Amino acid sequence: MRVAIAGSSGMLGTALARELTGSGHEVIRLVRGRPTAAAQRHWNPDAGRIDAPGLADVDAVVNLAGTSIAGGRWTKERKAALRRSRIVTTLTIVTSLEPDGRCQRMLNASAVGYYGNTGIEIVDEQFPGGRGFLAGLCHDWEAAAGHSAVPTVTLRTGHVLAPEGGFLAIQRPLFALGLGGRIGDGRQFVSWISLPDHIRAMIFLLGSDLTGPFNLTAPHPVTNAAFTRAYGRFLNRPTLVPTPLVAVKALFGGEFVTDALLSSTRAIPARLLEAGFSFRHPHISRAFAAMPGGKATGIE
Repeated sequence: MRVAIAGSSGMLGTALARELTGSGHEVIRLVRGRPTAAAQRHWNPDAGRIDAPGLADVDAVVNLAGTSIAGGRWTKERKAALRRSRIVTTLTIVTSLEPDGRCQRMLNASAVGYYGNTGIEIVDEQFPGGRGFLAGLCHDWEAAAGHSAVPTVTLRTGHVLAPEGGFLAIQRPLFALGLGGRIGDGRQFVSWISLPDHIRAMIFLLGSDLTGPFNLTAPHPVTNAAFTRAYGRFLNRPTLVPTPLVAVKALFGGEFVTDALLSSTRAIPARLLEAGFSFRHPHISRAFAAMPGGKATGIE
């Protein structure tokens, strides 16, 4: 296949492009700056434009574009930027697709934040959307993808675990100093997935005729306390001191803490499992053990 990727410079986009090209596929990277290689194509989502030939010469498009949720304090302006970086980019892509064109496959990013705070309840793809800023953002993000004229999958992604970047990179400095600890009471559930499994799942969905929402999460979510212990053991660092929420609130604001850190989502990948996808890292211990320098944590 020839696959266009938006957000190709991020952790997921970089890993997906590497895996696709390594498997013999061709990747076209949508870039905002001046293209520096034949495999790059300029686009300007704010202007709703992708340089010719747009998406007319690809078989599929994967949209992973979006400003980091944890990149700064949730001011009114930043929340608007978070929405714009997801919804405007998605609309730019869907308006470039023709129902009878060559491109007949779209994967569009979303997140398990769609479900909001669901406590200890296990949620699959049939669970309704929740409340809060992140839930509303994901709802509108998926609604934008719903305008696509071609078969589309929305990727409700959990926290992606990778040696560098993503969810772990944000926490690593505190853990490395021995200051990593549970957030709040630690009872909230964390829906996670290893980077290799996330990339494998995207490629699995690209090669299928499946559509609609898919939870890209491991089959066994864990509590924040269990995750904290597992990560501490992986780094060989203590995790005795709870994360100082006062400091986090001062940096990111109370809404971020409530909506992103204390919210509990116990999502399972029901549709992926039903479709026959096999996880290499179904348990948190396997995910950490598979990383460079990793070993089994004993936490399942």
